Amino acid sequence: MVTTKEILRLPEPILAGHAACAGCSSSLGLRYALKALGEDVIMSVPACCTSVWQGPYPKSSISVPVLNIAFAAAASAASGISGALQAKGNKDTTVLAWAGDGGSVDIGLAAISGAAERNDNMIYVCYSNESYSNTGVQKSGATPPGARTTTTPLGRVGSPKDISLIMWTHNLPYVATACTSYPRDFITKLQKAQTMDGFKFIYLLAPCCVGWKFPAEKTIEIGKLAVESGAHILWEAVNGDIKLSNLSKKYEDPAKRKPLAEYLKDQGRYKGIGEDMIKAYQTYIDHQWSIITSLAKISQ
Repeated sequence: MVTTKEILRLPEPILAGHAACAGCSSSLGLRYALKALGEDVIMSVPACCTSVWQGPYPKSSISVPVLNIAFAAAASAASGISGALQAKGNKDTTVLAWAGDGGSVDIGLAAISGAAERNDNMIYVCYSNESYSNTGVQKSGATPPGARTTTTPLGRVGSPKDISLIMWTHNLPYVATACTSYPRDFITKLQKAQTMDGFKFIYLLAPCCVGWKFPAEKTIEIGKLAVESGAHILWEAVNGDIKLSNLSKKYEDPAKRKPLAEYLKDQGRYKGIGEDMIKAYQTYIDHQWSIITSLAKISQ
């Protein structure tokens, strides 16, 4: 297997001239993904940031074939591509559905669930910037407690959906979480998923400097703080058996996590938010840890 260091030195799969924002971690994530998966990839991309920054029709900055699909249909289109490849006897081409949290956690959830239930052969990556960043930073089903968006100007009330655990309940060959700030972890998980048949799902946290309101040069730092504070748990499940990724194992002990306030302090979406909402976010984080660690113990 090609090492991560060698992969990062491969030719760039995202060509110059794309329209991503400075500090865009979705473009960074796709760069890693295409380096990891190789050139023999067909992508299905719904309405999302990627469908815009890749370039105006008929040109594209993405170096592999891309089908730009309706908001709800990324998984459905990927199922069709996968079926066509299977009918042609093609076992080598990787089908990659690449969608934001709006098109995955909300609008495309039924299509994802259907493709997962059928165990259609694809890798589905939900890159999550925790809002509808492409259309004005509205709340999505992945928006965390207390976060300000244009539709939650006083802070999001309630808890987000955990689509990773939703997908885990489909009894899939592979489910994982990742973060663009940790490319080696993400690349390793992609490579593992690529060796398996069936539906593989990866939830990729992709901090958005525009929607989260932090300086563009802090994109990597913010992603690392999400993991170090325990706000984003890195784990994977092979055939249903959950285990914490090494990067998150050290934070299983709450005393070793960085304070949530340190993760939030540079995010303008949390400026002026009341302590009650910050506490609600911490309660949500603690609850997620209790679920994941409990499931991991069962899998041992």
